[in-house]
Amino acid sequence: MARRAVILASCAVLPLLLLAGCASNSGGYTWGWYIFNPLSAKGLGNIQFMAAGLGLTVALAVCAIVLSVAIGVTMALAGMSSSRLLRGSARTYVECLRSIPLLVLLLWVYYGLPVITGLQFTAFTAGVLSLALSDSAFEAEVFRAGIQSVAKGQREAARSLGLSSWNTFRLVVFPQAIRTILPALGNQFVYVLKMSSLVSVIGLQELTRRANELNVTEYRPLEIYTMLVLEYLVLILITSWGVRALERRMSRHQH
Repeated sequence: MARRAVILASCAVLPLLLLAGCASNSGGYTWGWYIFNPLSAKGLGNIQFMAAGLGLTVALAVCAIVLSVAIGVTMALAGMSSSRLLRGSARTYVECLRSIPLLVLLLWVYYGLPVITGLQFTAFTAGVLSLALSDSAFEAEVFRAGIQSVAKGQREAARSLGLSSWNTFRLVVFPQAIRTILPALGNQFVYVLKMSSLVSVIGLQELTRRANELNVTEYRPLEIYTMLVLEYLVLILITSWGVRALERRMSRHQH
C-alpha cells in the first residue's frame, strides 16, 4: 500500500519536473536547481532545511483536525438539541466562525487573544487553535448532516433493544454517520493541511516559513517555491490516498 502511494506521488511530481526542465530557457530564465543538488553539501543542506518543516506541518494539521472534530461534534449535537438556547448558540458559532477569514482569525488569536486572556500563546498553539476554530464550523455542519442522514428506524430499533440515548448514539448512530461523512472529513483534513501554510505569517517554522527563509539567502524564488509546491503536492496526495484506503476498508466491513 505504501509503495503504491509513493508511485502515485512520483507520477504526479515527475511531469512537473519535466515541465520545469523543458522550460529551463523559456523567456531567457535559467533554472538554478543546483540549490537542491543532493550531491553538494549546500544543496543537501537546503533539502534538509526545507524537509525539516514537514514534521511541524503534519503535527499542526493533525492537532488542529482532532480538536476541530471534537468541537464540531459538540456543536452538531447542540445544533440538534431540543433546547432553543443550545440550537441558537450552535448556529451563532457556526455562522460567525465561517464568516471570518482564517488569516484574520489567526492574527487575532496570536496577537489579540493574549491581551484578553493574559495568556501568551506560542505560534504552534495559536496555529492549532485558529485552524481548529475555523474548521470546526464546517465540521459541525458535516457531522450534523451525517447524523441526520441515519434512518430514524435505526434509533427506534436501538431504543427497543433497551439501549440508552447515549449508547444509541455511540453504538448505532455515530458509526453509521462516520461512514457517510468520511469523504467530507478527508476533504477537511486536506483543507487544514493546505491552510496550515498561513501559520507561517506568525513565525512557525513549517514548510512555507522555511521556504520564505531559504529564499532570503538563496534568492531563487521560482525554484524554492516550485519545491514547496511539490512538497505539499506529495503530502496531500499521500493523505488523500490514505483517506480513500480507509473508506474502502470501512466499506468492506460494512458489507
